[in-house]
Amino acid sequence: MNTENPTIEFLRLNPKSDKDIPLPRYMTHHSSGMDICAAIEDNLALDPGAIALIPTGFAVSIPEGFEAQIRPRSGLAIKHGISIINSPGTIDADYRGEVKIALINMGDVPYTIRRGDRIAQMVIKRVYHATLKIVEKLSETGRNTGGFGHTGVS
Repeated sequence: MNTENPTIEFLRLNPKSDKDIPLPRYMTHHSSGMDICAAIEDNLALDPGAIALIPTGFAVSIPEGFEAQIRPRSGLAIKHGISIINSPGTIDADYRGEVKIALINMGDVPYTIRRGDRIAQMVIKRVYHATLKIVEKLSETGRNTGGFGHTGVS
């Protein structure tokens, strides 16, 4: 396995009907994420506050030791309030089902998703499995138990 540049295998689930839907791809030479397109049959109006699970028409094989993170597209988020409800979503190395994107409209007006629209991006990241250890006491830090807002408001 190439641990620097892993190979991600893609499977079109409906190759005849979805041949017009691009598979995930890097849009520029230095893009960290691959754009993912909607494989919906009909336009979908996503009302403010609504959540929809959008099919992509593909499944992936992620190498062991990696994950695919599904993230919002910044343009959709800023211009229309469209995001991913569980951002970032995770595709584990052992998942082989269809990749679906859980979109939410956090804007004030309905947003229409059309077939082939770029709706999310996928970033491949290395995964580490931690060793867990039960202890009687944790080491102390300068912050210790300081939680939300412990450094002030501004």
